[in-house]
Amino acid sequence: MGRADARRERQGSSRRAKPSKRTSKQDKSFIRRLFGWKKILGAFLGVCLLGILAFIGLYLYVQIPQKGNLDASKQANVFKYTDGKVIARGGTVNRETVGLAHIPLKVQRTFIAAENKTFYHDSGVDLWGTARGILNTLMGHGKQGGSTITQQYVKNYYLSDEQTVSRKLQEIIISLKVDDKLSKNQILEGYINTSYYGRGAYGIQAAAQAYYHKDADKLSVSQGAYLASLLQAPSQYDWQAATPTGRKLVQNRWAYALDNMVEMHWLSPQERAQQKFERPKPPKPLAGVTGQKSYIIDAAKKELFAQGVDPKEFERGGWTVTVGIDPAKQKALERSVKRKLTDDLDPKRRKVDADAQLGAVSVDPKTGHVLAMYGGAGYPKHYTDNATREDYQAASTFKPLILAAALDKESQTQDGLPITPNTIYDGHNRRPVKGGTSPFAPPNEDEHEYGNISVQTATNNSVNAVFAQMGADVGLDNVKDTAVKLGLNGKRMDVQPAMTLGTMGASPLQMAGAYATLDNHGIKVNPTLVVKATHGEENFPLRKPIGEKVISRTTADTVTKVLTGVVNDGTATQEVKNTAYKAAGKTGTSDDNKSAWFVGYTPKLVTAVGMFGESPQGGAQVTLKGTGGGGRVNGGTYPARVWADYTQAALDGNTAADFDLVTDYGNEVPPTPTPTPSSTPSATPSPSGTPSQTPSHSPTPSGPPTPTGRPTGVPTGPTPSGSGFPDGGTTGGPGGTTGGNDNGTGGTTPNDAKNDGLSGFN
Repeated sequence: MGRADARRERQGSSRRAKPSKRTSKQDKSFIRRLFGWKKILGAFLGVCLLGILAFIGLYLYVQIPQKGNLDASKQANVFKYTDGKVIARGGTVNRETVGLAHIPLKVQRTFIAAENKTFYHDSGVDLWGTARGILNTLMGHGKQGGSTITQQYVKNYYLSDEQTVSRKLQEIIISLKVDDKLSKNQILEGYINTSYYGRGAYGIQAAAQAYYHKDADKLSVSQGAYLASLLQAPSQYDWQAATPTGRKLVQNRWAYALDNMVEMHWLSPQERAQQKFERPKPPKPLAGVTGQKSYIIDAAKKELFAQGVDPKEFERGGWTVTVGIDPAKQKALERSVKRKLTDDLDPKRRKVDADAQLGAVSVDPKTGHVLAMYGGAGYPKHYTDNATREDYQAASTFKPLILAAALDKESQTQDGLPITPNTIYDGHNRRPVKGGTSPFAPPNEDEHEYGNISVQTATNNSVNAVFAQMGADVGLDNVKDTAVKLGLNGKRMDVQPAMTLGTMGASPLQMAGAYATLDNHGIKVNPTLVVKATHGEENFPLRKPIGEKVISRTTADTVTKVLTGVVNDGTATQEVKNTAYKAAGKTGTSDDNKSAWFVGYTPKLVTAVGMFGESPQGGAQVTLKGTGGGGRVNGGTYPARVWADYTQAALDGNTAADFDLVTDYGNEVPPTPTPTPSSTPSATPSPSGTPSQTPSHSPTPSGPPTPTGRPTGVPTGPTPSGSGFPDGGTTGGPGGTTGGNDNGTGGTTPNDAKNDGLSGFN
């Protein structure tokens, strides 16, 4: 090809490319014409116009209902035993409407200050809040705030709690019409009288009676602010049932309402400063319901609410609730408490006897059903249910859970040896923990000096020094993880060294569940009171009492085998050893003897008995020392006596069952003879962690302990695991050894620990 031909070819290619550029420009021009700003604006305005027309159509179509939604026929709730016998009836709507004139003006204003500061100026609808609520509903986020008092009144009186966009749109339309039709005072009166306050109370008059046992016209500003605060979360903010977090939240909202009143010039700063939070009174029981029935019904309701039943819907009635309580076992438990505790008490002669409280829960480990429950003297003598309260320390009933964590996580001693029931530990009093998160040297009960002892013997005698070291060996986070899996409340556990002594709060219900899981070979048992709940013809889906495996069977069965040693040769020997049935269990006695426990089980029945010192004036935790005219109340005294007496009656002669255990830890736990403790323990024992082949002997201390509790000589026999003094001295450190509250906070030195009451742990 010549140069001329090449030039013509290039020119042809150039001419062919030009139309392509024009095509690109044409395409862009087409897109601009299709999506020009005028068309986009027109489309937007068209959508807005359609929305306005749709809204006008809805406004014309939706009318204010002729009557409220709660005027339908009301039914009672029925509570039954499994045999069909009715425990009680109750739960019809509790409401008494009162005029606004009967509600003090400042009390009225607490509701506006808490819920809707713009109430007197808005049109009845908060568009931004409503839009947010609709968006959250579409996204499946459930109930959200943003409604005005008018909207809440419309929902309460005319509509339902259904979370749908159509219901929300109805609420908007009706609210606008109601705001146009009624005065603000009429709307406020309707709102205050139709709102749900918890405790089955609809309206301020019922709420005033339920929480302060007075009529609405006698309410103070502070009391009104509390009732107004309740409306945000009635169940969560009920002072008697609230968690520490719930109590803090309702107090914050109470303060928020009063502060808003100052801002709105409804309350002077001086009046605000004078306001004190007035705790509401305990709830009243159902009419005619006293004694243990009052606790059973209240606990059943709380269990249902925790599983998703709306308290407002429940209190409207129509429910039939069946509990798994066995009437025969319930009567047996009540008789045992009377025979073995209350008959022994004489508050007129001994003031301390009036402080004694007892709670107990009995569970079938195979079904998870609560078969019997004792909560105290019953309403109205004692409102707090001792069976479900979580505010007293679990003490040494927590130690088997530390062992379960060690076995299940295949933990090792500081010397790298596996932890088993035969592992030897140094049980010397106030021996500093090695390898812990902070310095810790707890005293043993009564400052007893133990030498080199096995885990089995340490469990039998509840030796604090051994389990404090074991907790460090396992890792406190691992201990907490296992305890939570077994059923304890992790929110009440501070991951501090003192937790190994059971300084967390726990209820008899929770401890029964944890030990039932051990009895059930590691398969989780969630103690369940309600076995069936129906509303009309519909069955409410309940949580399964038996869950998944949370620890291995070998772990659970080995712990059970160890706990038979406590019954046969330990702190519970005197009261429960000579029984006709196989049993395992653990005692516990807390800081300053404020709580005492025995949690035990047979192959077919698990029962937790907790005894608590509670002042009748104010409910403060007090010591049990001197109860019944004796000295310290150990877990092996009243709690073990009640447990043994009840268990014998509850088994009703069916005592032949044996534990079906899968464990390498022998067929029997041999009794351990009592050796003489070393009088000259070593000042610097050297750790080796060598396990013994058989459980070491249980020492019986003779003579007083050394002044500081430190070893002074060389121990004989196998060298203990985890001995030796850590760097940093022997102070109790963070978390401390006091155990004097739910968190065990505050450190103490070893010499101070006895004064803080830790010598009472067993």
